[in-house]
Amino acid sequence: MSTTTTVTQTEQPSAQNILRLFPEINTQLAEQTANSATRDADLAGYDEEQIRLMDEVCIVLDENDMPIGSASKKVCHLMENINKGLLHRAFSCFLFDSQNRLLLQQRATEKITFPDLWTNTCCSHPLGIPTETGSTLEAAVAGAKRAAQRKLDHELGIKPEQVPLDMFQFLTRIHYKAPSDGKWGEHEIDYILFIKADVDLNVNPNEVQDTKYVTSDQLKQMFTEGKLQFTPWFKLICDTMMFEWWDHLNDGLENYMNEEQIRRITSSTTEMNLQLGKKEQCVGMASISKGKVDYQHGASYTKHRCGH
Repeated sequence: MSTTTTVTQTEQPSAQNILRLFPEINTQLAEQTANSATRDADLAGYDEEQIRLMDEVCIVLDENDMPIGSASKKVCHLMENINKGLLHRAFSCFLFDSQNRLLLQQRATEKITFPDLWTNTCCSHPLGIPTETGSTLEAAVAGAKRAAQRKLDHELGIKPEQVPLDMFQFLTRIHYKAPSDGKWGEHEIDYILFIKADVDLNVNPNEVQDTKYVTSDQLKQMFTEGKLQFTPWFKLICDTMMFEWWDHLNDGLENYMNEEQIRRITSSTTEMNLQLGKKEQCVGMASISKGKVDYQHGASYTKHRCGH
């Protein structure tokens, strides 16, 4: 006795049908991969690993730090896009050891933006992913802390267990714009994070070429000697608020934490609108050009010095 088996051939689903059946699919990653920075003429001649990192997805913002979408790191850092108003989220982490010394890094020569410049411990971007994006300040701060923990490991080999998330302290946000060269630059709302921890370093040479722990007096001396160049965001922070924060690292830092207003520097030479927690305000002037910041009217931006 013979049996007959009927085989029904199922039509292979097309991309169009899959997207129709599953509208929750996000096609952005596939589209971005098709336009990967690794095949981009703008990046020809740069380091291969740094080119790959230009495919990372940054959080695109409006002027009030509200996410409006995402774009590749490459798109966010082209000056032609920055000059049209493209703005993204960033963080700057300042790590101090038990002696209150600040860990500095010198960016690697391979870096596409601001190569070879000295800067704070770690500076990068929260990614356009659920764990690092936030539309409320609380969620955005949490995302910035996760990004800082991730990048401290990537750049300096500092393991997450040495820098737990609850040890990071959020101070404020700084909105600034600065060119790196004719092609690349920064336009960021930068989340300022402090952390105090003794850590072990295992430096990634593709990211960092040198590190140095400094006291506040030693850093001031580095600035006055004029032998070294610093990133614009780091010099800006040091020329305005950094040393006063540092003075209160062990006592009173909580008075400077969790500012809700954004401190803004919105053009190469402009008024610095420093709106503090109760809307007290001081105004200074800063000039940012070619990776340097020249602070023209020195002042200490605290409630005390502003007369509040």
